[in-house]
Amino acid sequence: MDNRNEIEGQWGNLTTVLENEQIDLFREEFLDMHPYDQGKFFMDQPKELRMQIYTYLSPEETAEIMENIELEDTEAFFSEMDPRFAAMVFADMATDDAVDILNELEKDKVASFLTIMDQEAAGEIKQLLHYEEKTAGSIMTTEFIALYKTQTTKEAMLDLKKEAPDAETIYYLYVVDEDKRLVGVLSLRDLIIADEDTLIGEVMSEKVVSVSVALDQEEVAQMIRDYDFLAVPVVDFQQHLLGIITVDDILDVMDEEASDDYSKLAGVSDVDRPTESAIHSAKKRLPWLIILLFLGMLTASLIGRFEDTLSKVTILAAFIPVIAGMSGNTGTQALAVAVRGIATGEYGQSGKLKLIMREASTGLITGSCCGVVITIVIYLWKGDIFLGLLVGISILATLTVATIAGALIPMVMDRLKIDPAVASGPFITTINDLISILIYFGLATAFMGFLL
Repeated sequence: MDNRNEIEGQWGNLTTVLENEQIDLFREEFLDMHPYDQGKFFMDQPKELRMQIYTYLSPEETAEIMENIELEDTEAFFSEMDPRFAAMVFADMATDDAVDILNELEKDKVASFLTIMDQEAAGEIKQLLHYEEKTAGSIMTTEFIALYKTQTTKEAMLDLKKEAPDAETIYYLYVVDEDKRLVGVLSLRDLIIADEDTLIGEVMSEKVVSVSVALDQEEVAQMIRDYDFLAVPVVDFQQHLLGIITVDDILDVMDEEASDDYSKLAGVSDVDRPTESAIHSAKKRLPWLIILLFLGMLTASLIGRFEDTLSKVTILAAFIPVIAGMSGNTGTQALAVAVRGIATGEYGQSGKLKLIMREASTGLITGSCCGVVITIVIYLWKGDIFLGLLVGISILATLTVATIAGALIPMVMDRLKIDPAVASGPFITTINDLISILIYFGLATAFMGFLL
């Protein structure tokens, strides 16, 4: 906490320096900060002071700031920069980071920046822009070091010293043959301790794990997590080495995928940002709400079909919210477990069956406990054991069915190649409302004689 207060105090002093136009002092203090804190300070400033910062920093220094700012916030900053300065910033950024930002911009702006940009940098960026979004190709970087297996370790070290300043990482060194096909990997440690005259092909490991350029970024993240890699090479269908994906990029992917799944579970197309207008937020939420509105009308229509039962035993209406709410809650719990398991790849084919069986057993146990409790409560409250048994058995049945549905629906969607997170909380809740009402009034109609 003290460290945070110290940083905020430093920011206040730096703002004063900026306002007083003390360029040299600002550069000295600002560039001494950690890049993350530079980004936070930059974002905290009003537009007029940000415009001032652009004139005080070089494109390379500004690029480092942009690499430490959340992707969705960068568009506004590049829009306010002078186009030529912005193009130079893009050229000085890591290629994969530049591509991520350009993918968020309008196509005419992207074309403009690429036209102004240095041709070599523009060429590298264009290569990555061609890959489909959210694939390994779209998040890889081409700033890596590849060694030839026919090189000696001495020659490799000389190449490494020359190319290391521009490389994304040098902890993993990938080895290619004369056709630039990936054939092995070695660590920096392996290279350092090897004899100078030893060939790279003799010290490398041929057990190299790579990913296809077209592989989904979520699967790449899962692989890096499973193998504890710092980086993974990206290849085409002929095993040519195209680029690498580093763990810092995967952390961004995991954050993006988690936000995406969370927004779908909440029944919106994307997580609302604080800067968005009410109209923009409403546009995102309306499609799901309208779908759920029609599903809700189905529930109302279903209740209407049991109007005769309700008119004879009006007390039944009092327990509709209890049964519907309980089924929605338990269904959402099972849904969260299933979606997480599918997303992380924890369950194979046999694992999914075990999950369904486990959730069915869980629903049966929780339903039995809740059913017994509500039966006793209703008997003590209303003095009617048959009403208590009806509600209790209904809760037992609905919780069991809702739990199975919550686990099963995401798996069915996954099998149909639909994102399991689409089985969102509001959707599964409304479906379970329909099921619970049908069970409750079906049982009430069947045992009407005991209630009357």
